[in-house]
Amino acid sequence: MSEPTRAPAAFPTRIFSGIQPSGGLTLGNYLGALKRFVEKQNQGIETIYCLVDMHAITVWQDPARLRHATREAAAGFIAAGIDPARSILFNQSQVSAHVELGWIFNCVARMGWMSRMTQFKDKAGKNSENVSLGLFAYPALMAADILAYQATHVPVGEDQKQHLELCRDIAIKFNNDYGVDFFPTVEPVIEGAATRVMSLRDGTKKMSKSDPSDQSRINLTDDADTIAKKIRKAKTDPEPLPDNLEALRDRPEARNLVNIFAALADLSPEAVIAQFAGAQFGSFKPALADLAVARLAPISTEMSRLMQDPAEIDRILGAGAERAEAISRPILDQVYDIVGMIRSRRR
Repeated sequence: MSEPTRAPAAFPTRIFSGIQPSGGLTLGNYLGALKRFVEKQNQGIETIYCLVDMHAITVWQDPARLRHATREAAAGFIAAGIDPARSILFNQSQVSAHVELGWIFNCVARMGWMSRMTQFKDKAGKNSENVSLGLFAYPALMAADILAYQATHVPVGEDQKQHLELCRDIAIKFNNDYGVDFFPTVEPVIEGAATRVMSLRDGTKKMSKSDPSDQSRINLTDDADTIAKKIRKAKTDPEPLPDNLEALRDRPEARNLVNIFAALADLSPEAVIAQFAGAQFGSFKPALADLAVARLAPISTEMSRLMQDPAEIDRILGAGAERAEAISRPILDQVYDIVGMIRSRRR
């Protein structure tokens, strides 16, 4: 019997990242993910972007809404600048390598690792005995999403950093258990002025599509008037903007709006402070509203146009799935060889 196939020691740079299609995309998704996804694509790096619908059903989803949300998220990716010809864009459930490798990683990961995941604790709360097993095992499937493509870099927000660390642990343990150098050590890519966009109503909480108040967030489906109104009504404090960033440490709402301006304008927060030092929010908010409308309203308009042809969105996702399958299937076949599975019937 031949020895298992080993991957090359040097892995080519390949980016993978995904977003759950469990609700509308927000400004937080755009600044924390989509905008950076487009930047990586435009740098000529191989980029694979996934709508992780298998993750979405770790909590119950209405089937019709899930289908709509998946198409809407795909429209958001494309409207934000993802080119399906240059990046691979697909939904997770169309490529079976994700769940197949996810099971193998369930057998590699340790219960103690999973139980330490803070996101599981936050989502389960005091009701951990009644949440789905899928929610508990979520990080192993996330590791499979990434490593099914031997991806080397993953753009993520700060809240996903712990899951990326677990992905690295799983890759290292797999390699050590089987004496191979097969999976890369994945590097998180956390950069930009607004990697964690906060609520417009409470600067201590992350902007979330699940927040009961629609005023807490800007949705990528919001029109220009709605975007401007939400920014004008965003919670602030009575003090003017200072002349240094450190002075915003205990002013979370003010810091959030400065970070949003910086991210939309491709400036550093320090540069924004230098520009608006001493300004009251009565003048800063209109400037931010104009900027947000200029950047986001075209995305909203294009999303609306794309959603008028769901069959075309489905075609794009299907074509992306075929390209993703062509990369992930050979990698998964090698994994089966490594762990000792007999595979007499190849696809």
